[in-house]
Amino acid sequence: MRDDRRMCTPRYGITLDRFMRVAHLLPRRRGDVAVDDHTFVNALPWMRCTGVLWRDLPECYGKWITVCRRFNRWSGNGAMERLFTALQEERIIGVEIRAPAMDPTGVKVHRHAAGAPKKGDPGPSASPGAGGTWSNASSTA
Repeated sequence: MRDDRRMCTPRYGITLDRFMRVAHLLPRRRGDVAVDDHTFVNALPWMRCTGVLWRDLPECYGKWITVCRRFNRWSGNGAMERLFTALQEERIIGVEIRAPAMDPTGVKVHRHAAGAPKKGDPGPSASPGAGGTWSNASSTA
């Protein structure tokens, strides 16, 4: 068993009084919930700051599969968007959204990445100047 107490220190955590300012925006609980909403919301900044996989979530935040499923469910019904919008408006957390873009000038492609010749394409010997019979005939004329 790992010692998760060190990992669950509230370094990135949201205090309960701050959480209560946005709790009204969250979906209602269905039945007996294994992980309370405050613990779940605190797991998200911890994961973002550490960059771990769901399976590596410390047990103090609940079972990783429970947190993952709730994240997916809330993302699908718009609750995550409402939550993070409210957290930013209340100045509880600052969320920076980045959209990475690829510039093709900085991308190196392996020479084999161009692919094989397509079916029906004439081979290199059928084109003039490519070392085929046409290039020999044109050089003698």
